[in-house]
Amino acid sequence: MNVMRIKSIPRDRALTIYVNDREIEAYEQETLHAALLAAGILVLRDNGNGMSPRGVFCGMGTCYECLVTVNGQPNLRACQTLVEDKMEIVIDAG
Repeated sequence: MNVMRIKSIPRDRALTIYVNDREIEAYEQETLHAALLAAGILVLRDNGNGMSPRGVFCGMGTCYECLVTVNGQPNLRACQTLVEDKMEIVIDAG
């Protein structure tokens, strides 16, 4: 079997972000969505009834399924927000 191998993507300087008070490693110039996904965090909120988990759907800012609170500012799109060192993110996933 022929397996295609892709070189690892170089990453910028490591940062620390906090997601619901949990320390997560992130990297400069990556989106919050990328950092959350790398940390295994897939569910970012629910649709209000507690039964329909939501996460990143489109990944380009058009669907608004990835809304989170960043440094006290609600309703920011994780797919459009670049990480910053010591950023505090609140995920309301029910």
